[in-house]
Amino acid sequence: MDFSHYAPLWGEALLTALAVLILLLGAMMKNGGKLPGYLSLAGLVAALGLVASNLFIAPTLFFFDTISVDPLSQFFKAVFLIVSLLVVIASLSKYTGKGADEYFALLLFATVGMMIVSSSVDLVTLFVGFELASLSTYAMAAFDKTKKNLEAAMKYFIYGSVSSAFMLFGFSLLYGMTGSTRLADIAAASVESFGAATLVALLFVIAGFAFKMALVPFHMWAPDTYEGAPALVSALLAAGSKKMGFAAAFRVLLIALVAMRVEWYLAFAILAAVTMTLGNLAACWQNNVRRILAYSSIAQAGYIAIAFVVVGAAYGDAPVNVLNLGMFPADQLGIAGALLLILGHALMKTGAFIGSAQVASMVSRSDAEDPDDISNYAGLASRAPVTAFCMLIFMFALAGIPPTAGYIGKFVLFSSAIYSGLVWLAVLAILNSALSLVYYLRIISYMYLKEPAGPKIAESKGYMAALVLTMLGVVYIGVFPDQFINWALQAATVLLPQ
Repeated sequence: MDFSHYAPLWGEALLTALAVLILLLGAMMKNGGKLPGYLSLAGLVAALGLVASNLFIAPTLFFFDTISVDPLSQFFKAVFLIVSLLVVIASLSKYTGKGADEYFALLLFATVGMMIVSSSVDLVTLFVGFELASLSTYAMAAFDKTKKNLEAAMKYFIYGSVSSAFMLFGFSLLYGMTGSTRLADIAAASVESFGAATLVALLFVIAGFAFKMALVPFHMWAPDTYEGAPALVSALLAAGSKKMGFAAAFRVLLIALVAMRVEWYLAFAILAAVTMTLGNLAACWQNNVRRILAYSSIAQAGYIAIAFVVVGAAYGDAPVNVLNLGMFPADQLGIAGALLLILGHALMKTGAFIGSAQVASMVSRSDAEDPDDISNYAGLASRAPVTAFCMLIFMFALAGIPPTAGYIGKFVLFSSAIYSGLVWLAVLAILNSALSLVYYLRIISYMYLKEPAGPKIAESKGYMAALVLTMLGVVYIGVFPDQFINWALQAATVLLPQ
């Protein structure tokens, strides 16, 4: 057997083997200290290096044409690995000693599941990857074993199970109609000719994906789960696990079900508009910072969903002159904008949740009833200056203020909506971005304009390292966007006819 043929999949193999090794070491050692964390850190860095070495690889199929390694899969793998890496760095300050092996092993298994989803071109493989990531994160949501953790994990488990059932039922209908689970075969079967059965399958598939992506009205689980789970786990869920839903939806809808683009174009036009609006409006009324970030994440999902509308409206249209980027089809630009926003949001949301974890760890030593209440952020600039400054950057980036990753993603994505004739949707998205400043500036005003809620507190080194690295990444993408835009444009070509 020529193992070099499987070189593009060595990252997944490495993380799987490392997760098993960490569990074995945990069983043999009473107290591994920070060893599981450092092993996870090293493994994720190595896996990221392996993925980076194949960013622009030509599409290559593995395991009976069920796994495809291509620029799109490598883009999402890089996002998942970066998020997991930042979460591990922050976790080194919290999860040590007993139980750390289980935490880091679950995190690695979740990352592998997300990577499998990003490469899946077969419905069965896609579902297996989903369940590997989901089962791992169900356990992580309850990891601290507090009452709020257990409640959040139970809600996440129930809603996640329902969404998986919807999605799997839709997949079963597609298999029954086409006789294949491979996306290319389903696309070749011209599923639009099957009539009502195809519409039922599409309905269940969209509902399943909408649960995973937290689109309204399938968003109910997100605020409670993000608030109740450990803050670092919430970072993984919001910045990593939810992006897995978009990776799968891009593959299934834009490849297997592209013949039905008129139907899902209309569905996502409604979902995107309602999601971004309700998410922003609900965030304005929250006093719990993690619930604010949760509803903000829902609104961001609405922005990203614009890509499906753009592809449905402009699929196959002639290229247009896109500012100084050159000639590109609007549908390719829409997918690229969504990918850029996914990358930027992954960094911004990871940093924001790590910042909230830092604040919660500081105030948990006091008598504060709710460590995530916005009142605890009063005067944070003088109490924890590094955390406050990084949170300031993340809030501006999430609102789409230049020069940040959030601005670049929104600029490209909203521009694609205009180029494809969806001016109303672009205007609605811009107005929603302006509305989001209400709650982002509210957090900033508490940190910089309010009197300190307590004395200055030493900031954890692990949290600070993760925050600074994330903040630098967010700013770097905003200042030097060209290479990232080109990367996203090339990844987008995988989903369009060649």
